Amino acid sequence: ELLVQDGTAVRADQIVARLSGPARSLLSAERVALNFLGHLSGIATITAQCVRACEGTSARILDTRKTTPGLRSLEKDAVRMGGGQNHRFGLSDGVLIKDNHIKAAGGIRQAVTTARRMAPHLLKIEIECETLLEVQEALEAGADVVLLDNMDVEMMHRAVDLVRRSAPKVLIEASGNIGTNPTRIAAVAATGVDFISLGALTHSAPNFDVS
Repeated sequence: ELLVQDGTAVRADQIVARLSGPARSLLSAERVALNFLGHLSGIATITAQCVRACEGTSARILDTRKTTPGLRSLEKDAVRMGGGQNHRFGLSDGVLIKDNHIKAAGGIRQAVTTARRMAPHLLKIEIECETLLEVQEALEAGADVVLLDNMDVEMMHRAVDLVRRSAPKVLIEASGNIGTNPTRIAAVAATGVDFISLGALTHSAPNFDVS
């Protein structure tokens, strides 16, 4: 008997469910159930904290593909329960051109040109950028989204200003060593980015204490 619904905030000592049945069955399933509930509730909780840190801005919290093998759908659902949004579920959900792709293609323009030629027209193309020069190159190449990777807050401000002035329809994502500290999240959100993607939501969420 479920006493609270997914995505509901709970308090210490609150009963979330009641179970009845043969003792052998209940005790056999207990630890597995608590492991799932604690892990996924932990993801939802840390996501909710990050979402609250973005209040007053237009930034939205996203997860990544840094998930536990076999548990991706559950972990991404937990992110949604915490008020976050999902990034790609798999590689086919969007074209994300990272540093290794750029090197293999011979440059940002070459990478974008190849992606445009090969990908369906409905897929967005996102370019990972570590410098302002790369942001400019991504805009000139016609990227739909730029990902500001491992930038400090000052550089993010400058990158956002560059994108807004040059290509206001291009979306901006911040990622890379941002962590889940609310103060850090708030500072990144205040730069004006559209999205903040955090691998830590799924790979480093503290366990939620359920007993």
